Amino acid sequence: MRNVSGNVSVVPDAQGQPKITMDYQVNVWDRYNWDAGKEALWSAWWQRWPRWVARATMVWAVLYTGFALACALSGAPLLHHGGNSGASELGWAVVAVGALGTLVSGAVVLYGLLPPLRVLLWVVCGLTGITAFSLLMDVITLMLGQGVDSRTSAANKALAAVGAVLLAATARSDRLPAGTTVRAPSAAPQYAQRAAWAGTLAFVPYAAMKLVWASGGTFAGITGEEMLAVSERNGASGIFLTLESWGLDASVLLAALGVFLLWGLVRPWGQVFPRWTLFLRGRRVPLWLPLAPALLGAATLAPYGVLGIGYLSLATSGVVTMRRGDFHSSGDALLVGWIGMLAFAVYGIALTVSARSYWRRTCPTRS
Repeated sequence: MRNVSGNVSVVPDAQGQPKITMDYQVNVWDRYNWDAGKEALWSAWWQRWPRWVARATMVWAVLYTGFALACALSGAPLLHHGGNSGASELGWAVVAVGALGTLVSGAVVLYGLLPPLRVLLWVVCGLTGITAFSLLMDVITLMLGQGVDSRTSAANKALAAVGAVLLAATARSDRLPAGTTVRAPSAAPQYAQRAAWAGTLAFVPYAAMKLVWASGGTFAGITGEEMLAVSERNGASGIFLTLESWGLDASVLLAALGVFLLWGLVRPWGQVFPRWTLFLRGRRVPLWLPLAPALLGAATLAPYGVLGIGYLSLATSGVVTMRRGDFHSSGDALLVGWIGMLAFAVYGIALTVSARSYWRRTCPTRS
C-alpha cells in the first residue's frame, strides 16, 4: 500500500516570472507481511514439492522400516486386534512393506518416475493405507482423554498414514505441476454441494439417537442409564462421562465438527479465513488444515461404513446372525447398526467427494 503527499508553491522571482517549487513525499508499506523474505522462501520451497517429495518418501520409508524391524524383533504388536498376541507376527509383514517402499522410492530418486515404479508406489500406498485404517478412532480416543489400546499400534498407524500421503504424492509428482498462481476462492460445483447435503443429513438420525440416550430416553429397547453403564463398563473417559451427565454426547459433537469440515470444503470461507476468526481473517487457509482431517476421516469412515452396510445386509437377509452385544435383542442391535453405518458410509463418501473438489479448486496452477 502507499500514499502520496505534497506541496506546490508559486512565487514571483526578481523579474516577475513565476517560480514553481514542489515538495512531495511517497510512503510505501506492507499491510500484512513484515517478513516477506522468509515467507517467500517457504512458499517457493513448498511449491517445488515435486522435486523433493521422492527423497522425503525415501527418508520416511527408511525410518518406517527401522521402526517396524525394532518392534518385530522385540515382539511388540504393530497391528492391534483386541489384545490378540498373535498379531505380533504380522510385524514382519509391516517390515516387508517398509522395505519395499524404501527400494521403490530409492529407485525413483535414481532413475525417475518410470511406469513400473509408479505402479509399485500405488501398491505400497494401498498397503500403508490399510495399515493406517482406524487411526481416526485412536485420534478421537485421545481427544476424549482416553488412552489408546496400544501405543505401538497407534504410532504405526500414524507413520503409515504419513507414508500413504508421501507415496501418493510421489506417484503423481510428474502429473501435478508445481504452480505459482493461487486460485481465487470459489464454491464447489453442484455435485459436491449435494454430496455435502447428503453427508449432513445422514448424521441427523444418528445424532437424534445419541441425544435421546444422553437425555435419559429410550431407543432400540435400551435406556440412557443402561447405555451410560455400558460406557462406564467399557472404560469411557471422564470427559465422555461428564458430557453425558450434561445431556450431551461426545460423538454428536464430533459429528457437528465433521459437518463443519464438510461445508468448509465446499464453500469459499473454507479457503479464506472469515471475519469471525479475528486475527486470521482475510488470510488464506493452508491446504493441509482442512485436507488432513478430511483425508483421515474419509479413509476411515467410508470403508468402515460400506463394509458395515455389507455385513448388515447379510444379517438382515438372514445369511449371518447379528450378535446382540449390549442390546436386548438382535433386532435392536441391527436397527442401531443401520443408523450408524449409513451415517458413516454416506458421510465418508461425501467427505471424499468434497475433499477432491477442494483440492481441484485450491491447487495452485502454473503461471
